[in-house]
Order: sequence, then structure tokens, then C-alpha cells
Amino acid sequence: MAGKRVVLLGPPGSGKGTQAARVAGDLDMKHISTGDLLREAVKAGSDLGKKAEGYMKKGALVPDEIMLGLIEEELSALGGGGWLLDGFPRTMRQAEDLSRVLERLGQDIDRVILIDVAPEVIVNRLTSRRVCPKCNAVYNTESNPPETEGRCDECGAALVQRPDDEEETVRRRLEVYEEQTAPLIDYYGTHDDLVKVRGAGDIDEINAEIVRALR
Repeated sequence: MAGKRVVLLGPPGSGKGTQAARVAGDLDMKHISTGDLLREAVKAGSDLGKKAEGYMKKGALVPDEIMLGLIEEELSALGGGGWLLDGFPRTMRQAEDLSRVLERLGQDIDRVILIDVAPEVIVNRLTSRRVCPKCNAVYNTESNPPETEGRCDECGAALVQRPDDEEETVRRRLEVYEEQTAPLIDYYGTHDDLVKVRGAGDIDEINAEIVRALR
């Protein structure tokens, strides 16, 4: 299993980040998060990190070529080790560019996991999320409510809804996903071994299903 190479897909709010970290830990794979890669490169002051930092400070998207460069460096350093890629690719162009990077490295994608969640479930899940502005604790008014309504269990601060979790914003994020990322399902379904995993329900059950699919 240590040599397995996996891409994790799913809409915003599907639990990709949570599941990626758990699955990678369960199966001794390197969890490669694009956000973490960027932060680590900036902190290290690498050439690519410095270029990325310039865009990040301006609030601009980091260009694909920089992101691909960071991913290629990471995959090359892993050698034959297994990895789970989370947050990339998001578009067809990124998927095609990633394929070329892997070809240069002599690597292949062994499995693509799609965490499949209905749009209305995601809207409900994200619009129900509340966060503590002081200690960053996260709650959900339906599945994980605080003991005192509207108040953080840890520090007692008033909970807030992040702008990203407002319904209009969530629906727009889902539209962008359908336009840009959903076509990857057909792309990987044709080129690689894609497995759909139902993403609604208990986190442990979802985790177990993904692990079974990879084994």
C-alpha cells in the first residue's frame, strides 16, 4: 500500500480534507495538500515559494505552473512512496498538466476516489457551520451543536457564520465546481480507476469505505 498513488476529488464541503488526512495516516501514504505545500514553500523561502508568496500577498490565485512545480518537487522527493493528492487538480487543464508531470516522473495514478455528496446536503452542511472567532473551534448547528446555543463551549465567545458559508456563496462555489471540476469525473473515469464513495453520513463509515476501495 505504501506505493499507492491516489487523487481525491469531491465538491466543497464533501469532507475531502478530513478524509485525506485520515486515509493517508491509515495507509501510510503522504497526504499532499496544495494549501500545505504553498505554506511550506513560502516558509522555506524556496524559489517557487517566493514566487507564490508574491501572488498570495496580492490576494491573487497562484498560477498553475507554480503549483505544478511544487507538486512535482514533492512527488519527486517521495520517490516510490505512496501519496494522496488533495485539492489538485480542479480543472481539466490542471489534470492534463498533472498527467504530463507524472509521465516525466515515471509515475501513474493508481486510483481516483470521488467523495460524492448531493448539492442540497452540502448546502445544509455548510450553512449550518459556525466558528468561534477567538479559539477557532468549529460547530454545526445540526450535527455538532454547542452546549449553549450560539456560544463556544471552549471559551464562551459568540459563534459566527463565515462569509464562505452563507447560502448564496455556497451555491456559487457549487456552480464553479460543476463547471470546472465535475468534468474530471468523466476524464478519470475513462483514464484511471475511479471509485465513487458516498460522502453523506458518519465520518468513520466514509473513512472505512475509502480504505476498502484502496485496499
